[in-house]
Parts: sequence; structure tokens; C-alpha cells
Amino acid sequence: MEELRSAMEGHMELMSDLVQKLSSEIRSGIRPAYDNFIGFFHAIDWKEPWLMSLLAFHVVLLITTIFSRKNTNFQMCLFLLTLLGVYFAESLNRLLGDNWKKFATQNYFEPSGLFLSVLWSGPLLTIAIIILVNKHSVLQCYLIVRWKKAELRHRARLSRNKQD
Repeated sequence: MEELRSAMEGHMELMSDLVQKLSSEIRSGIRPAYDNFIGFFHAIDWKEPWLMSLLAFHVVLLITTIFSRKNTNFQMCLFLLTLLGVYFAESLNRLLGDNWKKFATQNYFEPSGLFLSVLWSGPLLTIAIIILVNKHSVLQCYLIVRWKKAELRHRARLSRNKQD
């Protein structure tokens, strides 16, 4: 029994070391990505009027999405408009990159489009996903209610037939 206990303790120590090494590897791998992420947001001048307007636009769009969640036609139009905004992001990045001196203090619009992807396409895609999940859940609830009503009608018909 003592051999089994010492083998288990040895195994647990080995597993503990492996987990500790794995977690330190993960932390050391994530650290540069975290530093880049923080550096990206510190490099932006958030007090620029056009950036505040962009953020306000996304907030208003999100609030509109939430309050219009029961209006299917409006939600589908909103869904298509958000996806069109994402589709034209590359052209928008090129256009804004050519004219950045007219509205910004620095050129945020590099050819790779990272800035516009994060601050334009990311929120639009998030809103599109919210719309999609909402419509899916509403449709699911509608179908469940319809199915349950049909089941109750069927049971009522069966009970009427038995009484006759």
C-alpha cells in the first residue's frame, strides 16, 4: 500500500510540475499579445471628435438594435446594413487613408486596415451577431409555441373522439 501511495505522490508532483510549466508557457505567450493590445489603444487619441462620433454611432446602433428586437423587418435591414458596412470597410479604409488630414491629427488608416477592422468592423460584426442570435431565439420560441399549440389541439381532438 505504501508503494502505491508513494507512486501516486510522485505522479501528482509530476503532474503539478507539468501544469505549472504549461501555465507559465501560456502566460509568456499571451504577454506580447496583451502588450500589443494595450499599446494599440494607448496610441490612439481618444479625444478626437471623429473617434468620439464613431463610438457614439456604435452605441446608438447597439441601443437601436436592442430596442427594435421585436421588429423583424427593421432588424433584417439593420443586419444587412451592418454587413454592408463590414463589406465596404476596405474601400472606406482606403478613402479615409487618402483624406485623413481633413479630420484627424494622425494617420490611423494603414494599408493592412487593422485600425478600421478593430474600431469599425468589429463593433458592426458584434451587432450583426446580436441581431442573428436574437432572431434565432425569437424564431425558436415561436416554433416551440406553435408546436405546443398543435400538440394541445391534437390531444383535445383525441379526447373528444374518445368521448364520442
